[in-house]
Amino acid sequence: MKANRPKRDVHPDLARERLKCNFNIEEVTNIIDGGKDKTLERKKIEDIALNNGACLDEIPDECLSIKERYENAIRKSCIYSNIVRNEMLEITGMENFESPVLRRTADAFFKDISPFMLHLGMFVPTLIGQSTPEQMAEWLPKALDMKIIGAYAQTELGHGTFIRGLETTATYDPDKEEFVLHSPTITSYKWWAGGLGKTANHCVVMAQLYTQGECHGTHLFIVQIRDLDTHMPLPGIKVGEIGPRMGFSSADNGFLGFNSFRIPRQNMLMKHAKVEKDGCYVKSAKHGKLTYGTMVFIRVTLVSEMSFNLSKAATIAIRYSAVRRQTELRPNEPEPQILDYPTQQHKLFICIATAHAFQLTSKWLWDTFQAVMADVRKGNVDALPELHALSSCLKAVSTSDALSHIEQCRFACGGHGYMLSSNLPFIYSFVAATRTYEGDYTVLLLQTARFLVKAWEQAESGNNVTPTVAYLNRTANTKRVVWDNTHEGIIQSFQAIAAGKIGQCVRSIRDRIKSGMDYEDAWLMTTVQLVAAAEAHCRAVLVNTYWNEMIRLTKSSSANVKTVMHQLAVLYLMYWALEKTGDLLKYSSVSKQDLDDLQRRYEELLAALRPNAVSLVDAFDLRDEILHSSLGSYDGCVYERLMEEAQKSPLNAEPVNPSFHKYIKPLMQGKL
Repeated sequence: MKANRPKRDVHPDLARERLKCNFNIEEVTNIIDGGKDKTLERKKIEDIALNNGACLDEIPDECLSIKERYENAIRKSCIYSNIVRNEMLEITGMENFESPVLRRTADAFFKDISPFMLHLGMFVPTLIGQSTPEQMAEWLPKALDMKIIGAYAQTELGHGTFIRGLETTATYDPDKEEFVLHSPTITSYKWWAGGLGKTANHCVVMAQLYTQGECHGTHLFIVQIRDLDTHMPLPGIKVGEIGPRMGFSSADNGFLGFNSFRIPRQNMLMKHAKVEKDGCYVKSAKHGKLTYGTMVFIRVTLVSEMSFNLSKAATIAIRYSAVRRQTELRPNEPEPQILDYPTQQHKLFICIATAHAFQLTSKWLWDTFQAVMADVRKGNVDALPELHALSSCLKAVSTSDALSHIEQCRFACGGHGYMLSSNLPFIYSFVAATRTYEGDYTVLLLQTARFLVKAWEQAESGNNVTPTVAYLNRTANTKRVVWDNTHEGIIQSFQAIAAGKIGQCVRSIRDRIKSGMDYEDAWLMTTVQLVAAAEAHCRAVLVNTYWNEMIRLTKSSSANVKTVMHQLAVLYLMYWALEKTGDLLKYSSVSKQDLDDLQRRYEELLAALRPNAVSLVDAFDLRDEILHSSLGSYDGCVYERLMEEAQKSPLNAEPVNPSFHKYIKPLMQGKL
């Protein structure tokens, strides 16, 4: 029997919900997965990974100490790694180690995350993207076969997003043909790297390269930090775990310091720049742009990651909302399902639509990334600035939106959503971290804004601009777009909002320069507007891409699937139009009556989606092992599962806790 099959009869409310479905669930699942073959492959991989029950725990993670959580996570990481290495890669292939399916099945093993996550998530991609063929032949097979376990050490105690400010140094010694790694200050200690504290024996380190008395900026080095037999830190290495945090409690995020630690010259990753034996520095003319690879790769994958996490939260909240009944609307009538309340639908249906928007956009972004990197390998880096701007703003906005919507899912589950057994707090804390790592929200949007200001100036001069800002050629000189209450009109309005905000930023910068400010101060004083403009641009990209991809991917779908996918996309457009009414009033001709009509249509659309709500989250096809939720299981037996989880608490292991006799009873007797 498959491990994801319900052990109980399905709750009657959920059973009735599924009978209401009027579309082919499997078709929608195929669209989300990227095709029927992808769905079949995913299911096969999930069966391999999960049917033996190795992902399950007798004692929930949340009932363990920090040390016990880490040790349990290591145990399960090794089990899962063996499954991946010995069984899954036969299906996915070595080249697909970063497959979302592997990430998806890993979630069944970890409510939090695996200490090995950054090994495959950043260490291996960096080797692939930044190594010479000889270095890749040396290191990659060891990494893929888990002969070495790696981390990625970039962020420091005193510097994160500002990479040029990193303090760790790598000074070349030509006499010994070695680099000397050193941490000159406490703020130069590497900080936050996942798996670094207790797990990794190697790491990729970003450091300031010095050779022949000159600093050449940050470069990457592969460094062994622990003995492979004893796992003890090597002399000159100070490494440990950074301590408790909001989430990631099983990931042993670490610190790392160097005391004149030496590594061979060959350990500098030299695909795009190198140091010769005599200390001579040689780099590609486009070295700075070519090192975008790993950073952009991670940001691209995070958009899909947000879709996955949001789909989990939506599945949990909507299944629970179909079972939970509350408040007597009319005397002597049954309490209605809370999913029948429009306010609940407003909270949750946008989560389904957003998960679709992010998934379809992430696939489009991945294809764009692949095409651009193929050009880069041929020496053409012209499209890199647009890709960098695009991946930056999409990473920022998708993580921010997902975080907000996941919290909304928790709110929608009332008090039970606060229970760790619901898994919503774990999902929330994971996504909360993603809003910051690999580029802070504000900083990334300001990076996108620099691209947008240049694009505006190009459009203003009458020159054509790159595809994602092509709307500037149409709207740069238009004060207000004519409102059209259709999906095309809403998309054009979002483009007009973006163009209007970008143009206002440019004018603000110019006005401040005219008043006597230099460009840097004028930019700094305009940053609040610039962040808003970059977000508006990202919204315009999202609504346009989601709509176009939805139309493209449903061309051959059945009529009812087309209808429900169309409804979700329209819901997404309407939701954000209503969220941005102030911007619409400023940059379009929308009237109060138009907005009233839009609100009414939005509410009608919520009602139209209501019968299919449970089936739409079923289409995400998330096994119970992956959801880890007492509220979101396929069978809907919420209260039984909540009680079962409560009984697992160590505090329920004995009827009377020793603290009663030690403290409470003496207090009651006045003898404390």
